[in-house]
Amino acid sequence: MAGAKNHDYHILPPDIWPLAGAFSALTLTSGGVLFFHDIAGWRYVLPLGLAGVLLTMFAWWGKVIAEANAGDHTPVVQLHLRYGMILFIASEVMFFVGWFWAFFDFSLFPAALKGVAGHWPPAGIEAVMNAFDLPLINTLILLCSGTTVTWAHHGLIHGDRTTLKQGLWATILLGMLFTSLQAYEYVHAPFAFGKNTYGSAFYMATGFHGFHVIVGTIFLIVCLARSYRGDFTPRQHFGFEAAAWYWHFVDVVWLFLFVCIYVWGNWGFAVD
Repeated sequence: MAGAKNHDYHILPPDIWPLAGAFSALTLTSGGVLFFHDIAGWRYVLPLGLAGVLLTMFAWWGKVIAEANAGDHTPVVQLHLRYGMILFIASEVMFFVGWFWAFFDFSLFPAALKGVAGHWPPAGIEAVMNAFDLPLINTLILLCSGTTVTWAHHGLIHGDRTTLKQGLWATILLGMLFTSLQAYEYVHAPFAFGKNTYGSAFYMATGFHGFHVIVGTIFLIVCLARSYRGDFTPRQHFGFEAAAWYWHFVDVVWLFLFVCIYVWGNWGFAVD
């Protein structure tokens, strides 16, 4: 029969959201440029672009969820979704490599920077974060959250939806606690952002990680809502797997941040 589906791939119908997302992203970045240059009009362009991007995300991902619930995500489609998530996480890894690179470049070669007199941390930094105070507590919190999301996944693959929900609740609350403690740490930090290379490298690396924690928490909240709707099954739950992979990635990045920036970076040394 002409037009009959004889393959396992999911062919998407024409949709307006990719085009809407492209124009929204253009509007958002244009508003950002206007804001950075303090050009009139950014107060309208930037919120409009942000609203468009959020609307596109909500509508487009909602359709992806509907496709999964309709059975359109066949094993071959799920495989390619996994490939996509792996590549996305790989790109995120390289994103953080850039911030680590900057931090090590500043700290290992301070003599190459103007106005730091060959010392690290640079002049103007009277005190740094105590790695074994709030940062250590936050490390333990994230490690615990990694176990709770794994516990939730274990419950899902064994058909125990109560464990799935409890594990997700625990992970979400731990993520919120981490974010709250990091905000408290920033408020009471002994150095400011942008005053020197240390502050810039510290806040950019840990701040972007904090942003990823917030994104991951939202990701898990969506999974929790879907679990109450009964969307996931032991055999088909890629949405949850993607969230769990992302959360484990956030955990691993924090371990590197804690060791490199909070512990090693706080020792300080001089380079002639």
